[in-house]
Amino acid sequence: MEAPIHTRLRAQRLRKAMSLPEVLLWRRLKGRQQGLYFRKQHPLGPYILDFFCAEAKLAVEVDGGSHSFGDRPEKDAGRDAWLAHQGIRTLRISASLVLEDVDVAVRMVVDAAGS
Repeated sequence: MEAPIHTRLRAQRLRKAMSLPEVLLWRRLKGRQQGLYFRKQHPLGPYILDFFCAEAKLAVEVDGGSHSFGDRPEKDAGRDAWLAHQGIRTLRISASLVLEDVDVAVRMVVDAAGS
């Protein structure tokens, strides 16, 4: 599904301003290092996915602490439901896990892509 132009432009800006956990995970996912091709800050419909693997139909979201507060859990659930309706699974990984052990985070991504 094509993303609106404002979503695509926002994705371009986000690619240049990724968080530290996103950068650490991206360094391990880019260039088919894990045998899979991922895109970073990929626009899809009204959303921007932190990482997306089309061949596995997998979205990977790196969630910071703000994802646990306010209306954020409901928004995330709505987003995940929309993606599921498009045939895309969502894997949510906490930013703190990526910072603590990026190898574990990468294994989680690879395992999710293979299932």
